[in-house]
Amino acid sequence: MKPEFVAVLATMDTKSAEARFVRDELTGHGLAARLVDTGLRPCPGADVAAAEVAGAGGHELADLREHARRDVAMAAMGDGAGVLLRGWLADGRLLGVIGIGGNQGTSIAAAAVRELPYGLPKVVVSTVASGNVRGFVGDSDITMMFAVGDLLGGPNEVTGPVLRRAAAALAGMISVRDQPWLPESGRPVAVTAFGNTHAAVTSASARLAAAGRRAVAFHASGACGSAMERLVEDGMFAGVLDLTTHELLGELEPADIYAPVRPGRLTAAGRRALPQVIAPGGLEYYCFGAEDTIPARLRGRAVHHHNPRNTNVRADADELAAVARLLAARANAARGPTAVLVPLRGWSEVGAPGGALHDPAANAAFVHVLHAELAPSVELRELDMTINDPRFGTEAAEVLLGALTGTRRSEVVRG
Repeated sequence: MKPEFVAVLATMDTKSAEARFVRDELTGHGLAARLVDTGLRPCPGADVAAAEVAGAGGHELADLREHARRDVAMAAMGDGAGVLLRGWLADGRLLGVIGIGGNQGTSIAAAAVRELPYGLPKVVVSTVASGNVRGFVGDSDITMMFAVGDLLGGPNEVTGPVLRRAAAALAGMISVRDQPWLPESGRPVAVTAFGNTHAAVTSASARLAAAGRRAVAFHASGACGSAMERLVEDGMFAGVLDLTTHELLGELEPADIYAPVRPGRLTAAGRRALPQVIAPGGLEYYCFGAEDTIPARLRGRAVHHHNPRNTNVRADADELAAVARLLAARANAARGPTAVLVPLRGWSEVGAPGGALHDPAANAAFVHVLHAELAPSVELRELDMTINDPRFGTEAAEVLLGALTGTRRSEVVRG
């Protein structure tokens, strides 16, 4: 049997002392560790030299160092490290990964581990982890730890304890990696959620549970929705109850803080021919940060101040028509049973009658496009209620259960 180990990623020319310290800490936890040099300037002491990392990505280290633009070189080293990690994982040797770095090292380490499968322990200790780490983490289950001090000159009174705890955290993650989460057999159902669609998700999940189906909820935050698509592609779910499709609007407006971290929402279930039920939860408004981050062209519209860092701005009829065309195209491409359920009285708590973002005329433009562009094979149903009416979530779950059990009605309902 090949020996198992933890990969320690670091630019060894600047972080060698920290990398060796982490390796020794891992050894103290009974784990073998392999130092992987991801820097452009080769440094002795690594188990995997920088030249090997570059070569794994199809590059010569000297060419990257001397001729490539720095961001291109960093991306190439991240690609090469990722190739090595995936190869070790396929061989059954990789137990987990820990990266150490400033901005550059974090970029390389995060790029290397982002495409590794969920569940494999991944930790990155970074000097930039107190900022916006979305670009580093994406939709991966990376654990980011703020280094607090600069990773420079070796561990000290500030950074040493952080690195020690990071190594201990990774060791703890590895110790539980083979434990199953639930003993039940059968795959669960994926459900998408917002705070503004919470009641719909709750009633739908309750109906699924009554039928013996577990629901796994994903917040439609851009990263969670993309993560759901990855897990659907990986075969984790039996079906998808996509009640909160806000991220589709984010694909058309990248300034939306919940724009997906990768394109392709509402595609994985269709490719895998899984049953799916789609609703326009949260589609009637954009999500931006604080009020001063609203794009100039959208100011002056109806606004809901969700919290100090989340401001919701109403989408207009033309924008909803555009997102309806996108939704229809992806629903039409689905290979499995697909239904679209539209609650005519509102798609969120704030979009319901009396809510700050209630605008039935704009919503009607969305429905009009669905009538025109959804294929006959896609069931379209309009329900005279809000999305958070308990009857809506229950009905959406019933439609999905019918598709899962093969008892779904064959006729297409329009209106």
